[in-house]
Amino acid sequence: MKIKDNFLLKEVAGKTIVVPVGQATLDFNAIITLNETGAFLFSKLQEKDMSEEDLVAALTAEYDVSADIAAADIKKFVDSIKKAGVTE
Repeated sequence: MKIKDNFLLKEVAGKTIVVPVGQATLDFNAIITLNETGAFLFSKLQEKDMSEEDLVAALTAEYDVSADIAAADIKKFVDSIKKAGVTE
């Protein structure tokens, strides 16, 4: 999975948010605010197509978290961004 090209991460008033650009500004009617971990995962998905397993490996390499906890959190994160329609 990968983030669609027409969604960017921006810092606004100390918060990290997902901002639609181009055609997505007309079709996307939500605001997604991300914490540090969410922004890290979103950035990874902007870089390249990654599976949930790839995200678990990246998250456990970056943060002091077990693979089981990372996998559960990533599942929730992936479900929410898929529901929002920002992934390919």
